[in-house]
Amino acid sequence: MLGTECSGVVEAVGAGVTRFRVGDAVVAFRGAAMGAHAAYLCVREDGPVAPKPDGLSWEESAALLFGGTTALHYLREARVKPGERVLVLGASGAVGVAAVQLARHDGAEVTAVCSAPNASLVTELGAARVIDYRTEDFTRDDARWDVVMDCVGATDYARCRRVLAPGGRLLRVVCGLGGQLAAAWQGRLSGHRVIAGVAAERPEDVQRLVELARAGEYRAVIDASMPLSRIAEAHARVDSGRKRGSVVVTMEGDVLGCD
Repeated sequence: MLGTECSGVVEAVGAGVTRFRVGDAVVAFRGAAMGAHAAYLCVREDGPVAPKPDGLSWEESAALLFGGTTALHYLREARVKPGERVLVLGASGAVGVAAVQLARHDGAEVTAVCSAPNASLVTELGAARVIDYRTEDFTRDDARWDVVMDCVGATDYARCRRVLAPGGRLLRVVCGLGGQLAAAWQGRLSGHRVIAGVAAERPEDVQRLVELARAGEYRAVIDASMPLSRIAEAHARVDSGRKRGSVVVTMEGDVLGCD
């Protein structure tokens, strides 16, 4: 069953569970195991599950984790430092909106690449500059970036090489197997790094995102919320490539993240 993230209420706990009690409101990240498109879901107490942030809706809470954990993984792998320049391709998608916020929170100067109608959104989230990909090619820009993070599979190292600063890193969040295999050796002669592969699924990342959300320093962006009966429509919206942030699926009061 599909579904990688969710929010809901604890229905039952095992005999040895001490961290949660029946009735607790929680968020959980299933990642590659999926299964969150269901009325009931079993998760480990020490797994990627955390108390739901107070003040956030079920929908907002459910949409915190997929984009956030992916962005955290890649920014950590890139060792982004305060003052570095980070360009985010696909900045208005689920991973992109998280990357803009988290890179900015870590002190980076963020350039967002998205369509013009989404410029105000990514600026509000922390982008210092916005490039409309429909009218401007970032690879022909005079600027140089320490990190280029491709959240949508729109580029590769050959295209990005010129705009990467010395020691620059290309983060290929979305790429095929060939790109993942090539990442280990690409860019080394130029002093660059190409980072690709599956994002780690760490309970501590879930806890960090919840803490940032609770402090008002990170938020989910909801494109649409639909009941489970409209699941096909929800996935069609995701597949359209035009959504802003996440599409959320709801079920009888419980909320399940779709993307």
